[in-house]
Amino acid sequence: MNAAFSFGSYYQGDSPIHRLDPRTKLLAGIALIAAALLARDFAGLAVVAAFVAGFYAMARIPLGSAARSIAPLLAIVVLASIFNLFFVQGGEVLFQWWIVRISEAGVYSCGFIASRLFLMMAGMSLVTMTTTTLDLTEAFERLLAPLARIGLPAHELGMILGIALRFMPQFADELVAVYRAQISRGAGFANSPSRGMRMLSSLVVPLFSSAFRRAETLAAAMDARCYHGADGRTRLHPLAFGARDAAAAGVMAALVALAACAHLIL
Repeated sequence: MNAAFSFGSYYQGDSPIHRLDPRTKLLAGIALIAAALLARDFAGLAVVAAFVAGFYAMARIPLGSAARSIAPLLAIVVLASIFNLFFVQGGEVLFQWWIVRISEAGVYSCGFIASRLFLMMAGMSLVTMTTTTLDLTEAFERLLAPLARIGLPAHELGMILGIALRFMPQFADELVAVYRAQISRGAGFANSPSRGMRMLSSLVVPLFSSAFRRAETLAAAMDARCYHGADGRTRLHPLAFGARDAAAAGVMAALVALAACAHLIL
């Protein structure tokens, strides 16, 4: 199942993207999301798409691995696009039946939102594919460290992020195992949509039961190892910014600037 569900999974490599400080990659992912949100038309998104494609090429990640990483989240893109297609109205009406109406503005908004969400997901997927879970967790914690002085639990939030990234592939594996077990017992998920919805309980109940059992096991393991947060914790490889991180910061600043004013330049 990991081959089919790899969002959050690390792709082994030694590219310039892999060697960046994890804090730089996390901030770069946020900057890419900001650039996609600042883009007001397809010209701005084209600039973001060019940078994303260049980053993937620089990371030397195969197209198949990149596609499998994003595929599980495409349902969000499809759902948001459908809402915009039917609810955004303006311009010439292209199709109308009863209360259903599709206009030029709806088609444009559908394509634009789909492209924007896809680029945002692709950018964050690249961050997780080129950064190990431990490094990503530490980067998240270090970035939130200044807020810890005012009471924000930076270490605990970083730990939650790391656990979530580690559990996603296992959760997907458990879903497939439960699904196959129910199918072998005669559960009919594909006979009709209505019956399939009723049969979802046979998936949800054992799936969440397994998730809670894993959570209890993890909590017991942490308690047995006397886990007490970040107090007194040391690190074998402390994070440190380098020259390549400064260059990456300059590239991301250029991306945000170009995406913001692309509709004026192009």
